[in-house]
Amino acid sequence: MKTSLNPHVVTLGTAGGPRWWTGENAGRRSGIATAVVVGDAVYLVDAGSGVGRQLMKAGLPISSLRGIFLTHLHSDHTIDLASLAIFGMFTLKQDQHTIRIVGPGNRGELPPASPRATTPPSPVFPDLPTPGTREMFHHLMQAYGTDLNDRVIDALRPSPLDYFAAEDIAVPASSGYHPNVNPTPAGMEPFEIYRDELVTVTATLVEHPPIAPAFAFRFDTEEGSVTISGDTAPCDNLVRLARGTDLLLHEAIDFDWVERAYGSIDTDEARASIDHHRRSHSSPQDAIRIARQAGAARLALHHLVPGTTPDAVWRAHGTSFEGGFHIPDDLDIIPFSSRYSGADPVAAADKHEMAVAR
Repeated sequence: MKTSLNPHVVTLGTAGGPRWWTGENAGRRSGIATAVVVGDAVYLVDAGSGVGRQLMKAGLPISSLRGIFLTHLHSDHTIDLASLAIFGMFTLKQDQHTIRIVGPGNRGELPPASPRATTPPSPVFPDLPTPGTREMFHHLMQAYGTDLNDRVIDALRPSPLDYFAAEDIAVPASSGYHPNVNPTPAGMEPFEIYRDELVTVTATLVEHPPIAPAFAFRFDTEEGSVTISGDTAPCDNLVRLARGTDLLLHEAIDFDWVERAYGSIDTDEARASIDHHRRSHSSPQDAIRIARQAGAARLALHHLVPGTTPDAVWRAHGTSFEGGFHIPDDLDIIPFSSRYSGADPVAAADKHEMAVAR
């Protein structure tokens, strides 16, 4: 009798934004990171603040990772990538398989300056202003060279470079992609970026200016599928990628908070921040509309900005979605088997049993 793969996600971190959220409800949500679990294999999407500790709390050792998939290279999605590789090497098995790090390539050119800039700002590190995933990982490891060489030479520890392999996603030339002229080509077909005996991962370009490329990912298994939006404004490419998916994890921002945070500040910086949030993110209503257009069976909002907005604000939108609607906490488990019909994530009391079953 064939054993079920029990496909599910663990919402390791559910807050978005390059900051530690303060104030009421602070500390509840770690930086954005999602584990896709299929059988004994784990696929990590994004590496936000605290991801290593969250993996340990979830009972998902670094050695179980087959791949780390980065939707885009904003810091709130990548800030703990180095810690996964450097701290992770102390937990790897002697016969450890290679853990692939898959993400956007070098943009190739800088984004245009904000139209609110009176003088175009000077770029940081002009010699290499837009490193991609492969270059970024190389330079992160290089920055820790003193630490790594101490441990490799003196303590006879392995090098992370022996076990982690970073690579850039090649965007199909036929898509017409260009980082500034055409960052989100209309009508783009999803394309495969990874495959093993358990999952097939496909990607598409989504709308998150000014960064490019920015991806959404879909994981298909024999028993169900999950689509993870990455950061995006409403985007037809995402609808196409998520068509008929069993679970859609979609980002959401509280635009009322944006106005409260920046609306009364009479500076170009504040106005540019409002501009960015409005053109680059999605409201809960937007996410629900995308899920409905895609025919997603269930929708979970994550990458919540701000990370301190009360759950009731997010949940208030759920009555307009016909399928299962979730506002997950950190470390919640949400099945994405096509046979699963429950409306809520697995209860906290069941998490330990599922971890033990793995």
